[in-house]
Amino acid sequence: MKTLDIGQVAAASGVPPSTLRYYDEIGLVTSIGRKGLRRQYGPDALLQLTLVSLGKTAGFSLEQIAGMFGKNGTANLPRELLHERADALDRQVRGLTALRDMVRHVADCPAPSHLECPRFRKLVRIAGRGRG
Repeated sequence: MKTLDIGQVAAASGVPPSTLRYYDEIGLVTSIGRKGLRRQYGPDALLQLTLVSLGKTAGFSLEQIAGMFGKNGTANLPRELLHERADALDRQVRGLTALRDMVRHVADCPAPSHLECPRFRKLVRIAGRGRG
């Protein structure tokens, strides 16, 4: 089994060694031993770090992500929670799309005042739905 030391994992993943040590402490990525003072990681460490990064990007907390990995590193993915998060991401995408459309319209709108522009007012209403 090929092992990677903490420096190699940090360089390959872009995750600082201090974060790797923290992730090790909370069980997100587990070192398999030490060579001198340097922690050693198994070949799946980079995959696990990628999954942690994707989970964070998707909006999961580190605690939630840790709960998705069993003690032996096997995945225990709660499908209902994943569906809920995917639905929330869909809502976020729709809101960001409406916001993008409004910003583009504002940049290109020929009206002397944006408040006089019916399309601008409509886009503001759409972007504002669900806020507040």
